[in-house]
Amino acid sequence: MFARGLKSLSIASVVLMIGAFALVFFYAPNDADQGFVQKIFYLHVPLAIVALCGFVAGGIYGIQFLRTGDRTHDLRSYVAIHISLILAVAALVTGSIWAKASWGHWWVWDEPTLVSFLIVFLLYACYQPLRFAIEDPGRQARTAAVFAITAGAFVPLNFLAVRLAESFTHPRVLSATGGSMPGEMRLTFMVSLAGMAVLFVTLFKYELTSKQVSMRLRALKRRLADEDDRWVPTGRSAAPQEF
Repeated sequence: MFARGLKSLSIASVVLMIGAFALVFFYAPNDADQGFVQKIFYLHVPLAIVALCGFVAGGIYGIQFLRTGDRTHDLRSYVAIHISLILAVAALVTGSIWAKASWGHWWVWDEPTLVSFLIVFLLYACYQPLRFAIEDPGRQARTAAVFAITAGAFVPLNFLAVRLAESFTHPRVLSATGGSMPGEMRLTFMVSLAGMAVLFVTLFKYELTSKQVSMRLRALKRRLADEDDRWVPTGRSAAPQEF
């Protein structure tokens, strides 16, 4: 079910990511103040945006699971949050590298964008330990869904913190006018963002497919084991056999 369209998504991801990197290095001009190091912006910002959107998607799937009881939505919620955590780590790493090169510090604690994103990341870092601390599958899924919904509602505060901040160091790139970016930078950023979004969807479907196949294999093994336990050879006793 989840494997449909994987080939097309994979091709689109490769094409968009290659196109994005080509635009970054050969089309977008160097920043007047930061120079070449500013180009990490085209990786860092899409990583952060897509990660936050993935966290919200996990909450939406959690709502659908609580409404329908369909464990497929629980699986989607788990995978969306799992991949978003990986992208969030990459966003924090690339952001620290950019901060060191641009500001001379690995981290700036009075910058609302950085701190709010870190808080969101640390919040979701509790998701998997909380989920797997519960052994009962049904209770585990319900608790994880409630957590995903609650944390997902907190994510927009990360965006609002940046918009409402009176003083900020972090650049604002998403505005009605496109910010202060020239056309070449804006186009490069949009292609990079699209490539990261398609990559997220591709990885999302790959992990869903992998986990679905694994669950089916485990179910098949349990079924075969149950059949072996019930099977008794004709003309022989049901005594345990040694292998």
